[in-house]
Parts: sequence; C-alpha cells; structure tokens
Amino acid sequence: MQNTLRNRCASRTVHASYVPAQFLEAFAMFHCRSLRLMFIAALILTFSLPAFAGHGHEDAPAKKGILLVAFGTSVPEARVALDNINEEVAKAFPDTEIRWAYSAAMIRNKIKRTENKVIPSPAAALAQMGDDGFTHVAVQSLHTIPGQEFSDIKKTASAFDGIPKSISHISVGTPLLNTPADLAAMAEILPATVPAARKKNEAVIFMGHGTHDPGNIYYPGLATYLQEKDSNIFVGTVEGYPSLDSIIPTLKAKGIKKVWLMPLMSVAGDHARNDMAGSEEDSWKSILTKKGFKVTTVLKGTGEYDAIVAQWVAHLKTAFNALESH
Repeated sequence: MQNTLRNRCASRTVHASYVPAQFLEAFAMFHCRSLRLMFIAALILTFSLPAFAGHGHEDAPAKKGILLVAFGTSVPEARVALDNINEEVAKAFPDTEIRWAYSAAMIRNKIKRTENKVIPSPAAALAQMGDDGFTHVAVQSLHTIPGQEFSDIKKTASAFDGIPKSISHISVGTPLLNTPADLAAMAEILPATVPAARKKNEAVIFMGHGTHDPGNIYYPGLATYLQEKDSNIFVGTVEGYPSLDSIIPTLKAKGIKKVWLMPLMSVAGDHARNDMAGSEEDSWKSILTKKGFKVTTVLKGTGEYDAIVAQWVAHLKTAFNALESH
C-alpha cells in the first residue's frame, strides 16, 4: 500500500523536471500528504518571487508628463486658443511631453461624429499615459472656475493616483479663478484685453458659462474686483449669476449707449458664437440691440491672450513642482 502511494506520488512529480534534484530528494523524504502539500507551496513561492521582482514603475526612472484638460470645443476655428495654450505651456516646459483631454463628453462625441477624430476623456488619457510608462503626471484644468467639471477632474486624477504598475503620482493644477489672488490678477489683466477702440463711457460685458455649482461665486466675485478698476466693466453668465437681465438695468441707469461683448471662456466656441454674438432672438447681442444699445462683439477666447494663459501656466508650475516631492 505504501509503495503504491509512493509510486502515485512519483508519477505526479515526474513532470516537474525543472525542479533541482536536491529539492526532489527532500520531497521523497516526506511521507505525510499534508507536509508534501506544504512543501510544494513553499517551492512555488520560492521560484515565483524572482519573477515578480523589478516589475512596475517602482524601479523604473521617473517619467514626467503634463495633461491639459479643457472643456473642449466642436468649433475648429475656436481651437486657436487651445493651440496658443499648448505653445505657452511648451515654452514653460520644453522637456516635458504634453497631452490633451476634453472633459465634456458631448463635445468629444460630436467631434468623433463630425470630424472622425477621437479626443480622449481625462480618464482615457491618464490610462494611456500609465500604459506609456509615465510615473508622474501634472494635470492642468483649463476651466475658468472650480465648478463641477473641475471636481470631476480631481476625482478622476485621485482614482488613477498610485495605481500599481501605472502612474505613481498625480498632481492637479487649479482653474483660472481659484483664490482671491487669482481674482485680483484677472481684474488687472482683463481690462487690458479690451480693444483700444472702446471708450470709457462704453460698457464691456464678459460672458462666462455659469453653473449651479457653488463655484459660480467666482463670477460675481470677479465682477466686484473689476468694478473697482472700471465701473463700466461687467461679468455675466449664460447659466448662472450674474445674468444679462441683472446687468441691463444698470446699463440703462448709467446712460450707456454702446456695449462690447467678450467671452470669459478659454475658447470662443458655441456659446460665444451663438449665445453671445449670434443672430438668434435670444442671443445677448440681439437682446441688447432690441433694448436700444449699439453692440460690438469680440470673438476671442481667453486662451488667445498670453497674459491670461500665464495664469494657467503658473498654476501648472505649482502642480508640476508638487511632483518633485515624490
């Protein structure tokens, strides 16, 4: 009976010809089935450990990258603003690879449908960067305020931060307006972007997107800062506060005859071309014209002004420098 058992055990081990002879001799010494199983487990662990050593990014040299995340635009001619942002970031980080993502799914889907181009989401872009060997990534939001889009970016970055065999460290740069210092800086910069032809007794309204997110507070905050610099410069939003309706009574009370409309968005895309400057009855231009104002529109996104882009780049530098500590 015992010989039969030994023969059966021998037949089970004959295929393990790769195991050194000294281990097989030791194996033959064990007659207890439970001990033999423990011995097999020890062998597997012994030979497996070297196979796992050195895998992942832990032993690889750091590879840093930048991911720029914009809301996106389906208007090709509006992408000149994003091109300018890319150029300015490349100047600031000449030795670092720059990649892009659009946070708006509807924009990505429209581009795929109309242009047959695939623009990655932040999640897809980070996954690809991880596959491409990036260990440290600075993600820079190109949004105007810290609203829902920015919150989603932070959640996505957090989900990818420290994934085994992928990106070990991710840092996120804040939007254009994120602190009182940002508001003060933009109150100095924005008036300088207004065309020189504008007269002091003419109003300027910067159109922001607006949101129901608490981050919308940055729009009236910026308006307050701007009013201290120039009482005829206003900030309005398409979907939040202040609204155009809340501004018009002030324009009339001040006796304003002409209004300049400018986007407070990184690109002069659909909102700027339709909601602000469009010929439809509900566009800001049409509404103001009906109210008796002469209206001039400026179709340039904030990403087309180097002084404004410099604010995003400053936030990116903060995020990139945070990677140095890891």
